[in-house]
Amino acid sequence: MRSLPIKKLVCLLLFVPMVAWGQIKGIDVSKYQGTINWKKVAATKKVSYVYIKATEGTTIQDPFYKKNVKGARAAGLPIGSYHLYSSKTTAYQQFANFKSMVKKSEQDLIPVLDIEERHNKNLNMERVDKLLELMEKEYGVKPMIYTSERVYFDRFTGKKYKDYKFFIANYRRRPNVSFTLWQYTQTGKINGISGYVDFGQFPKGKTVEDIKLKKPKKKQPPKDAQASVTDTIKPAATIETMADSDFDW
Repeated sequence: MRSLPIKKLVCLLLFVPMVAWGQIKGIDVSKYQGTINWKKVAATKKVSYVYIKATEGTTIQDPFYKKNVKGARAAGLPIGSYHLYSSKTTAYQQFANFKSMVKKSEQDLIPVLDIEERHNKNLNMERVDKLLELMEKEYGVKPMIYTSERVYFDRFTGKKYKDYKFFIANYRRRPNVSFTLWQYTQTGKINGISGYVDFGQFPKGKTVEDIKLKKPKKKQPPKDAQASVTDTIKPAATIETMADSDFDW
């Protein structure tokens, strides 16, 4: 979920896993994809979800975020948003940045916290835990954690993380961990996006429904309130005999 260093590009192209290019399940995008033709992307019928970079650290906000959200949703694609973790600022500062950009009412998918492998050596897990907690409280669901297999094994195998969904990046082979999404290449090509884009895939048995952000159900009025006036109000001549048993004045 980040820009691709040129020196690594050729190597990655050589080691892209043999995932059928015609079976794309989803993509994640940021400013590095530039202006996207979302109608063309949707017309491929190969994209069941889109994750869009919203923020990074305390002050960075992706300049294409709002445009991508509007365009993807208008094309009928379910969208979610991700925050790129920074080791330089507090959880509260990073959450404030994310919240300022990402409106729950505009989200179709659960939010994602992106923790790149470069942070692993000095990863402050108390800060990570607090950021996850703040995101869950705001959006009503545990965020999905995007990271590499190495970071997963080093940092996220504890019991406290068993209820989290994981989005694992591995560009050489299928991950050897339990995952909800697998980002299998950074060099995908799809109609509507001029450059490379990240491709993701669900494991067998999982679909976009597993990452949908559940919308709160509308409260139904009590059954008594649904009754008609004629059902609840008795003729005036009989009210005195029922005052205590039938009415709560």
